[in-house]
Amino acid sequence: MRVALDLLGGDAAPGPVVDGALLVLAEQPDVDLVLVGPPEVAARLPVDGERLTVVPATEVVGMDEEPARAVRAKRDATVRVCARLVRDGSADAMVSLGSTGATLAAAVLTLHRLKGVSRPPLAAVVPALAGPVVFLDAGATVEASPELLASFALVGAAYAAARGVERPRVGLLTVGEEAGKGDLARKAAHEALAALPVDFVGNVEGRDVPAGGRADVVVTDGFTGNVLAKGLEAAAGTVTATVRAALASREDVPDDVLDAVEAATGHMSPEVLGGAVLLGVRGVVVVGHGASTARGVASCVRAAADAARSDLVGRTARALEALVPAVSQPAVSQPAVSQSQGGPA
Repeated sequence: MRVALDLLGGDAAPGPVVDGALLVLAEQPDVDLVLVGPPEVAARLPVDGERLTVVPATEVVGMDEEPARAVRAKRDATVRVCARLVRDGSADAMVSLGSTGATLAAAVLTLHRLKGVSRPPLAAVVPALAGPVVFLDAGATVEASPELLASFALVGAAYAAARGVERPRVGLLTVGEEAGKGDLARKAAHEALAALPVDFVGNVEGRDVPAGGRADVVVTDGFTGNVLAKGLEAAAGTVTATVRAALASREDVPDDVLDAVEAATGHMSPEVLGGAVLLGVRGVVVVGHGASTARGVASCVRAAADAARSDLVGRTARALEALVPAVSQPAVSQPAVSQSQGGPA
């Protein structure tokens, strides 16, 4: 698999991205990299023309810029060049740790959307206790209408089916399990999801995301989704650090016990999860956490390569095509790409 990696994306880019590329070369022999950015940034890497190449790109979309406008104006922006490489077949997937809105805009502009997708959401797969939970939107669209949440439910169910779930159960994230719980948007979304050709289990709460069991797919807007996802990451990290500190003060605790504690909570770390997939575009696009270290960058690359290798986009598209004709409600509106302001899980 060949993955296009945005060298200028991320809070501390390009340092962690370059270091992450070195980890990929050392640990993932079945993955080749196309580094997209200023050639001088990649100068410390062993460019050999086979496993690693460089495609020049000198512009970057800043976090303070309006994403859609900036992407259209900056044809040489790294995210736009990455998307073109995927479109043209020069890369099997792309990874960026930069502006989520810019990555969304570049993907929609260059790769286009799958049939039935009004606006691509970010889907994170949470390794819940009772089995993986597809959680979306993890930060691409901060405001979502009931119709848009219904669109997320369809593509989320198709994605879960592509991952091997025979009949995905879909839940709507809100403040209580009862149908009347939540604000006006959630109440309307409950009706919209209930009318879809999916196994809608009703409302679910925040605890159902890390626990699993009630739903295979949990749907919410990008604002709530990003807040919850980052809260789960921080909670897991805090538990790990607190327990390790308590155990370390005891001389009779074996090292393997400390390692087990970290393994029990470390699976929620962005360094392990490997970013979120932008669902509903015609190509594999993975958005990583802006604060990722080199290890997080390497995890994102692995996730992108695995998705491309397993034809996850193609299988999701086929599953979605089977659902879309059965939708009897009015067509979902298509809000402007510029609404995206969030970030990945």
